[in-house]
Parts: sequence; structure tokens; C-alpha cells
Amino acid sequence: MRAWVRNVLLLSRKELRSLRADPVMFVLIFYVFSVAVYLVATGVRLEVTNASVAYVDQDRSALSRQIVGAILPPNFKPPEEIRADAVDAAMDSGRFVFVLSFPPSFEADVLRGRTPAVQLNVDATAMAQAGNGAAFLQQIIREETVRFLTETGSDVQAPMDMVVRIRFNPNLNAVWFSSVMQIINNISILSVLLTGAALIREREHGTIEHLLVMPVTPSEIMTAKICANGLAIIVAAILSLWLVVQTALNVPVAGSVPLFVLGAVIYLASVTGLGILLATFTSSMPQFGLLALPVLIVMNLLSGSTTPMESMPDWLRMAMQMSPSTHFVAFAQAILYRGAGPAIVWPQMAIMAGLGAAFFALALRRFRQSMASAR
Repeated sequence: MRAWVRNVLLLSRKELRSLRADPVMFVLIFYVFSVAVYLVATGVRLEVTNASVAYVDQDRSALSRQIVGAILPPNFKPPEEIRADAVDAAMDSGRFVFVLSFPPSFEADVLRGRTPAVQLNVDATAMAQAGNGAAFLQQIIREETVRFLTETGSDVQAPMDMVVRIRFNPNLNAVWFSSVMQIINNISILSVLLTGAALIREREHGTIEHLLVMPVTPSEIMTAKICANGLAIIVAAILSLWLVVQTALNVPVAGSVPLFVLGAVIYLASVTGLGILLATFTSSMPQFGLLALPVLIVMNLLSGSTTPMESMPDWLRMAMQMSPSTHFVAFAQAILYRGAGPAIVWPQMAIMAGLGAAFFALALRRFRQSMASAR
């Protein structure tokens, strides 16, 4: 066992030197965990921002003006008034995402206790803005109507008053979500790519033959590649979480960073094993890239980092439980967003450890077969 550990450490040192001597890989790690995290967090917005709004006011009342005056930046641009016969042309040309139409006698009907209909036209080609923006506008109409009835002293029964409490991201700031999720996704992507590329690089440079004549076993070689590349990814992720997320973007981290790092180490054992497994089926970097691309796309898009797991079909949600990325996303969100402790996240850690052992065993078997064929 002592000889095995010594060989793994020596081979890991070789892998780190090889990684340091590869400027492309070094720049890739730096870019993915710094520039890419910042650009995605600040550039990709899921909330409603600067949405264009128009309105048709056939009532010309104090209530309609009060509602229009409550539609404010930064969620919406200042509303523009248009004619009723110009709504279709404005929507067809894409000038506005939302168009509100107030009917005649709108204020009078409200004061009489009636329920007049306010038409809201939505351009759903901007899907994220359409859904969230429509909900915001409905809330504005409701709140301003209640306020108007209160200010006028009307005895009309107002709708119930709903109090909403928003936890973990009270300002609904997408930067808080996308920056952390970008780090999580980058860990998955680079774990597969770096370990797979390390094996392909040995094959393309002809150094795999040197390893075959050395007194080392396939498990030592594979473990060294996992440890060396995993260490580089973990260090880069920690620095990104500290310098980019917490410092540059001013995003608070609720939970324990050491606990997150521990879970990330467990997760790396499975995805780095997956990278070596994919590399054993290919003989060149282009082949490896083509094989890894669809795997990484499915892992990231269906892991719960982009869309909630509850929105997936039951069979697909059950199938994605076999992916370690699904459990890592749930683990990381619980710690970094909600401040969860070990008592809450230990099931995800146990599942990741089990999947990691399975992927490692399968990758080691394939690696031994490829090493035997190379002899």
C-alpha cells in the first residue's frame, strides 16, 4: 500500500507538471473559472429587465394613470401610449413585449364593485420575460387598484391581501443564482475534459508506452490523473468562489465553503472517472470532444442547475438520478444558497460517493483493457 501511494504521488506530480507546461489548458482553466463566470453572471439575466411596455388608455381616469405610473425601471422601460388600432402592428414588429389595454369606464366599474377586464398582450417569443413580466404587471395592477380604493375611501370589498416572503435571494437577483451555478457547471465540464485529455495526450505523444514499461499499475496511473487534475479544478473553483463570486460580484455564500469543497472532492471522483471512461473509447482529441459533448450537454441541462427537476417527466427525472451532476447540484445549492449543514446534505454525499465508486470501477476496467491492448 505504501508503494502504491508513493507511485500515485509521483505520477500526480508528473501530471501537474504536464498541465503546467500546457499553456492552452492553463489558460482554459483560468478563463472558465474567472472571465466566463463573471460574464455569464452579469450578462445572462433570467429576470425581467428593461422590458418594453405600451398601453392603450380608453378610460383616461386617475386609476389607469396610477397603474401606468407604477410601471417603473429597472424591470420595465417607461410605458408608451399607443392607439388601439396600432396594437397588432406594434406586437408584430416586436416593438413591445407587453401591451396593456384599459377599457372605457374602467375606474367607474371598479368603484361600483364590478370586475372590469384589463387586457394584457404578451410577446411570448421572449419566454422568460413573458412569464415573469406578466406576473409582475398583474401584481402591479392589483396593488394599485387596492391602493386606489383605500385612498378614495371606497367601501368596495378589495381582494385579499397576500404577503410574500422571499428567502435566500430576497432581491430576486439573477447574478446570485447564475454565478454559483456557473462554477458548478464548470467543475463538471473541466473534470471530464481535463482527465480525458490527459489520457489522450499520453497516447498522442507516445508516452503511454513509457508508462507500460514502468513498474506501475493501471490503478496508480488512473488515480494519479484523477488526483492531479481534480486538485487543479478544486483550487480554481475555490479561488473563483472567493475572488469572482464573493469579491467581484458581491454574492453572499450562506453555508460552509469547506463542506462544499469536501462534497466537490467526492463529486470529482465520479466525473473524472467518467472522463477517463470516455477517453478509453477514443483514440484522438477530436473523437474525445465529439463523444464528450453530448454527455456534458445532457449532464448540465438536466442536472437541475438550469431548470427544476420537478418540471421534467417522471421517467427522465428518475433516469437523471444516475447522473452524479444531479446530486452535486442539489448538494451545492443546499449549502451555498440555503446554508445547509452535514445533517441535511449527507444523502447527496453518500449517493455521489456510491456513483463515484461505480464510475471509477468501470473506468478502471476499461483502462486496464486499453493498456493491455497497447502492449
